[in-house]
Amino acid sequence: MIREPRHVPVAHLIRGGIVEGVHYGSVVVLGADGRTQLRLGDIEAAFHPRSALKPVQAVAMVRAGLPLTGELLSLAAASHSGEERHLAGVRRILGAAGVTEDDLRNVPDLPYDPVVRDVWVREGRPPSRLAQNCSGKHAAMLYTCKVNGWPLEDCLDPAHPLQRAVAGTVEDLTGQTVAGVTVDGCGAPLFSVSLYGLARAVARITAAPAGTPEARVADAMRAHAEMASGSGRDIAALMRAVPGLLAKDGFEGVQVAALPDGRAVAVKIADGADRARVPVAAAALARAGVDPAALAAFAGEPLLGGGEPVGRVRPVGALDPFGRACA
Repeated sequence: MIREPRHVPVAHLIRGGIVEGVHYGSVVVLGADGRTQLRLGDIEAAFHPRSALKPVQAVAMVRAGLPLTGELLSLAAASHSGEERHLAGVRRILGAAGVTEDDLRNVPDLPYDPVVRDVWVREGRPPSRLAQNCSGKHAAMLYTCKVNGWPLEDCLDPAHPLQRAVAGTVEDLTGQTVAGVTVDGCGAPLFSVSLYGLARAVARITAAPAGTPEARVADAMRAHAEMASGSGRDIAALMRAVPGLLAKDGFEGVQVAALPDGRAVAVKIADGADRARVPVAAAALARAGVDPAALAAFAGEPLLGGGEPVGRVRPVGALDPFGRACA
């Protein structure tokens, strides 16, 4: 449903025991039976999942014959950091497809990881399509086209067979009709669904039978979490901390995560703040039944005053597994 989302407070910025700021957003928690266990805000309004949709896009490509496995399949669903292993992996995908970096259709950019990006700048290396964080997905799209004999030149057109296949998989896994189509930051079509639909899609991916395209994507991302994100990234750390968890973030404060039994959470922070995304997603996972002790490292970075911790971003009481609203 296309409308202005009715977001609600999902996190407070606490300084010295007083609420200094409020992050609005929406959160959904699904149980293993697919029923909604918790909802905050507007989980039915159409929104842009951004890169949190990449696991679904990867499933669509595997369904269409993409033969990648392991770390390269994880890279196909990645928002990678631009580390050398990511660039090498993208080159391997391109080589297997019989194409080159010049065939990529994503926008040139510097690496996403700030440390890697600073090295590039010091070395005078220009932005490139290979370094842009979606290059694994775009390389896999080219490979999928080559496997099927589809044209490469217009592979990002929503009417292209590849993108029609992606849209069909989005609708199949979410159980919803795509509400709208726009262009993501990388240049690929972005299919809009609801937050509930996104959670449902990733739950179906993690709970799928072994050997299916869904399970192949989930297994690859969980086994190669750093290829799906990068060294030091919170998404990789979260997947390592919670056995069996599949997690994916997206720009503008989006995160989805699901367990093998189908429990799933999805988060949208209205102002796009990462500082709220991480603790809110962790609190939602605790509400889904994940041991809060395993999530302690994701409670949010401390807020500093004079170089000393004086507060932090804290999920609202309805989310916080410890019920510490405004504490």
